Amino acid sequence: MNRLLILPALLLLSACGGSSEPDALAVVAPTDALCRPTPNGRDATGCYITLTASRDDRLVGVASPLAAEGQIHEMKIQDGVMSMAELKDGLALPAGEAVTLKPGGNHILLLGLTQPLKAGETVSLTLVFEHAGSIGVRARVAQPAVTTGSMHH
Repeated sequence: MNRLLILPALLLLSACGGSSEPDALAVVAPTDALCRPTPNGRDATGCYITLTASRDDRLVGVASPLAAEGQIHEMKIQDGVMSMAELKDGLALPAGEAVTLKPGGNHILLLGLTQPLKAGETVSLTLVFEHAGSIGVRARVAQPAVTTGSMHH
């Protein structure tokens, strides 16, 4: 009788073996994906999104078929001077916390666009996470809403 129980248990253990697949426990929920329309002659644009990770994770890459390159940027003001720099190590996503990439803050920069982006269109983005793997997102093309500190939601 005992031998009959051992075989299914071994099969279950082997099915859980290590692999290079994304971590099954890591899930990132993207919401409110938006890319700015590009003015004539511009081949770069900013994209914004809110990301909520089920466990500590990191946004480490972004790509789009419409852009030669995608970067994760931070924008900060230091000594009254605004600067923008690529986050080479990606963007930390603390577990369960909504991290919003928005105008004037951290954002996605698409460079080398192959065509102008017009309001009303959509852009395909592939977001790459340290643990959750790659996630495809459709971002709408529109001007981001201007928010001020005094507005109530």
